[in-house]
Amino acid sequence: MLPGRGPNGRAAATRLSRLLGTRTSWTQVGDGEFFCPGCGGDRNYQRLTGHRRFALFGVPVLPRGETGPVVECAACRRHFGTDVLDHPTTTRFSAMLRDAVHTVALAVLAAGGTCSRASLETATAAVRAAGFDDCTEEQLAALVEALEADTGRFTGEPCAAGLAIELHEALDPLAPHLAAPGRESILLQGARIALADGPYTPAERDALTTVGAALTICSDDVTRLLAAARTPS
Repeated sequence: MLPGRGPNGRAAATRLSRLLGTRTSWTQVGDGEFFCPGCGGDRNYQRLTGHRRFALFGVPVLPRGETGPVVECAACRRHFGTDVLDHPTTTRFSAMLRDAVHTVALAVLAAGGTCSRASLETATAAVRAAGFDDCTEEQLAALVEALEADTGRFTGEPCAAGLAIELHEALDPLAPHLAAPGRESILLQGARIALADGPYTPAERDALTTVGAALTICSDDVTRLLAAARTPS
């Protein structure tokens, strides 16, 4: 049997690790709330940096350099790389999704040119389903009017730079955290709002193309989805 193999070898290795080894002392440098991959939900965390030391008989004696930083979950105590903080919490993700649907609805209504009752009803239903439970048709119509007044833009015009920026601000941070069906669902909601009062106008199609680009949906898929939305299910 080779040295270090078998029960005796493992026992010897265990004894050696107790005599010689590396110990890490952690220092907290921040905290907050994050989505813990280990727990599968929102948890508090501590951001830690560590100093490694060579240990003899369990006593740190020589520095071995720094390690980390890491993120430690306050619940499961597991350590993760700091890139885990790039993932939004469940609460933050819900707010991002709600705001995205609201912004898309306003953009499509503004592009429609009329804010017809059918479009307002469809838009209100989408915004309510996204989380704005108290949204009304009157509120959306007033917001579209305020948007026009603020930008100097009239309904029915192509997607202006300011509106395109708003769409990208709402959708760009969300897109990486949505699977393809989720991104397509947001675009289709906008398409249904546009189609509620008739075929797409050029301005509505332009706005929806901007939505698709912000959601990182390729142009061919945007064309396919907009065509599919016209087909009664």
